[in-house]
Amino acid sequence: MIEFHLESRSGVAPYMQLIQQVRHAMRLGLLKEGDKLPTVKDVVARVAINPNTVLKAYRELEYEGLVQPRPGLGTFVTRTLGSDEDVAAHGPLRRDLEGWLAKADDAGLAEESIEALLVSTFRNFSAKRAARRG
Repeated sequence: MIEFHLESRSGVAPYMQLIQQVRHAMRLGLLKEGDKLPTVKDVVARVAINPNTVLKAYRELEYEGLVQPRPGLGTFVTRTLGSDEDVAAHGPLRRDLEGWLAKADDAGLAEESIEALLVSTFRNFSAKRAARRG
């Protein structure tokens, strides 16, 4: 089961952080069709947010067709976002990325600097890829 966390300094609304975490878990194969999301009560207790915030996130995920509430049972994943091939590729790529992160840590970069470097490099890569595809 997914365990939510909130980053107060991210500038992203809490309900959107929950939505993003569910989508990421689906893409990574951590959440699959039929899996149950934590109850609103459990999320509120874990991350100390308003229940309406969790409900808003779950409603948005339902609107997107990613989850479905079942009265008295909970909210369940109705589809995934990653293919089996994507999930199979994650292991080797994750190991490579963890190696890179260890090098960045050994170089003395702070977590925020590592994150900034990853994000800016990814954005540059995405822009170049989009330009190639034209």
